[in-house]
Amino acid sequence: MKKIDINSPEAQSADLVAGNIEQLKALFPELITEGPNGTAVNVDVLKALVGDQTVTDADEKYGLNWHGKRRARQLALTPSTGTLRPCPDESVDWDTTRNLMIEGDNLEVLKLLQKSYAGKVKLIYIDPPYNTGKDFVYPDNFQDNIRNYLELTGQVEGGQKISSNSEASGRFHTDWLNMMYPRLKLARALLKSDGVVFISIDDRELNNLRTVANEIFGEENFVATVSVVNNMKGRNDKKHVAACHEYVVIYAGPSFQSNGLPLTEEQRAAFKYTDEKGFKYALRDLRKRGGPDRREDRPNMYFPIFWDEASGRCYLERQADSDIEIVPLRGDGSEGRWRWGIDKVRKHLDWMHPKRSDRSGRLDVEHRLYLDTSIAIDDDIEEEDEDDEGAIERTSKPKSVWFGGEFSSDSGKRALKELLPGDAFDFPKSIEFMRTCVLLGASSSDIILDLFSGSGAMAQAVMHQNAIDGQSRRCICVQLPEPLDPTEKKQKGGAALCDKLGVSRNIAELTKERIRRAAAKIKADNPLFAGDTGFRVFKLDHSNIRAWNPNPADLEASLFDHQDHLLEGRSEADVLYELLLKLGLDLCVPIEQRTIAGREVHAVGGGVLMACLAEQITGEQVEPLAQGIIDWHKELAPAGDTTCVFRDSAFENDVAKTNLAAILEQHGIQNVRSL
Repeated sequence: MKKIDINSPEAQSADLVAGNIEQLKALFPELITEGPNGTAVNVDVLKALVGDQTVTDADEKYGLNWHGKRRARQLALTPSTGTLRPCPDESVDWDTTRNLMIEGDNLEVLKLLQKSYAGKVKLIYIDPPYNTGKDFVYPDNFQDNIRNYLELTGQVEGGQKISSNSEASGRFHTDWLNMMYPRLKLARALLKSDGVVFISIDDRELNNLRTVANEIFGEENFVATVSVVNNMKGRNDKKHVAACHEYVVIYAGPSFQSNGLPLTEEQRAAFKYTDEKGFKYALRDLRKRGGPDRREDRPNMYFPIFWDEASGRCYLERQADSDIEIVPLRGDGSEGRWRWGIDKVRKHLDWMHPKRSDRSGRLDVEHRLYLDTSIAIDDDIEEEDEDDEGAIERTSKPKSVWFGGEFSSDSGKRALKELLPGDAFDFPKSIEFMRTCVLLGASSSDIILDLFSGSGAMAQAVMHQNAIDGQSRRCICVQLPEPLDPTEKKQKGGAALCDKLGVSRNIAELTKERIRRAAAKIKADNPLFAGDTGFRVFKLDHSNIRAWNPNPADLEASLFDHQDHLLEGRSEADVLYELLLKLGLDLCVPIEQRTIAGREVHAVGGGVLMACLAEQITGEQVEPLAQGIIDWHKELAPAGDTTCVFRDSAFENDVAKTNLAAILEQHGIQNVRSL
């Protein structure tokens, strides 16, 4: 039975360096060699593979560099020593929900999520602290970031203070970039190939963010920088120009397809015609306008359409001398082209509606644009025009400027104050802004990750949108439990609410309370909605597995203290969820319990993980316990290999431990581990 200690792969978050080396090895095995410290990459072979001129470590190269970038990159690759401890008492609908609210430093949380959620997140929203020169709450500690996090949030004594990132410090941009770089790097690894990232930002760091994001996500995956008008009055903190907008920078995976936005009432009004089956449609020019709209651009999309004016029917071959020939002509009379190819037009001749221009009297052709997505163009006809938006467009393409009262900070504040009193959040994002991001990037049961959750607006927006369209998007919120100071004017209301609720004075408590109240409001406003309005709460902490940290002055006592590899005060649930996380299972995966031989046994994910974390297992219990686990394992019939875990100190002696492992292995459960 293999023992899991603090250095075992099963006890650590994903080793991203090892993963990178494995990918290189799969592509170019000759790159991997042995160095003085183990596995290494042969740079000379790399140069030979790609050519000396394409490998550079020169100072003069395009990109953004700053003091600490190398360390920030290394910080992203360093495995976490933490865990996420379950808090059912602070959760809503723990047994059924698939939403998560994680209280902790998002850098460590991102590391811990790698095994379970790598390549599974459809939409990531990032609203980082803007670089204003005020208190800076994310000074990462390279040596022990968990300890650093606990000290910053007042959970252990240490006296660390939140740093001030003023422009006078000389590291104004550097500190912000060092904070953002590893988080973006880790977030990228969670994104699906068809996923999308929305990052809110203001003028101060926009250019730096774009350059860093180009490096991490790839410049070819940049979608847009959208201006969001959120304060029409303008903010007076600018010296010469009152800022009335901020930005959302969008990057997407190579196979991302935008969902578009629902049509406005004005847009829907254009679908004023009804066909013989009662389906609504609008009329759209068949002639290509703008861009490559000349005949020479797409010669095969220039052809005549013949119109029998008496019957109103269109043909691709002349039927009678009286038929009128219509060809695509541009505004200046030169030859243009149609949007559709000849095969597609032939399939839908009954959709063609010739019209005469009011100004020139020249004939053009319009085609039907159906509102209902069930009216589909034949799938066997390939779209010939890459710029064609299709004849079944029921959504609209978003513009690069988002404006309207629904996007304003005032709207965000009103929505928040409906649920929480006080002014703990300066500029909460509006629900409509968040919903717009969700509509564009996520649907069905997609996972949405909100890295800096703040007031919890994204969680409310996801639940609200699910209530509107009946879908089941999932939300993972991460928020630092940043302390609230009741002596500070802007934090006084939030601190008072925490006192009223009987919880710790920190931002994460307000985040959770806002989500609870938003969920209740959504259910009350939508009585027929039976979707998920709950969330599971987890809190970042040191690993449940005790690290070897001997006292040189009393080694005997140190050895005695480390007989049990698990920290005192940790529950079975704490240990179980750490195993689940470190083995790469979803934090909302189903968990079943059975009592076997007087001991509670857990089956996670249909038997992928089975665990008995009882504190004592006697020799007499070994055989019935093993047989019960084997029988249950056969019932569950998991698709993959099963890992079975026990508490190492629980066994009466080594014989009992060896016998239990042997029985399980004889019946096909090969991965038997102890903690």
